[in-house]
Amino acid sequence: MLTPLGKYLRKLRIDKGEILKDMSDKLEVTVSFLSAVENGKKKMPSEWNQKICDLYKLDDIQKKDFSEAIATSEEKIEMNLKELSFGKDFAVAFARELPKMNEKQINSIAKKFEEILSKR
Repeated sequence: MLTPLGKYLRKLRIDKGEILKDMSDKLEVTVSFLSAVENGKKKMPSEWNQKICDLYKLDDIQKKDFSEAIATSEEKIEMNLKELSFGKDFAVAFARELPKMNEKQINSIAKKFEEILSKR
């Protein structure tokens, strides 16, 4: 079954007139590996994010859509807390509490987060 990431990659290939083999050659992987990523059986290598943006010259909207497809396809997100000079407690608490939150609470936090980001 295609993941949101898989759907994005497939649409990107079709829009560019490519087949699975064309994209796998550009990404320097086997067709079976790319297919497994599309179908959610393998995790997309993190370096693909920038590589696909560069190879396919994605604009800002396409990059945003691509990032969203990646995020909604992930089952696990890793975060290096060493990179945070502050906010570690918040990040851990948020990760711990998120599964307990309802949709209204999550949407409220997401809205506030978007407001903060738009003011940077």
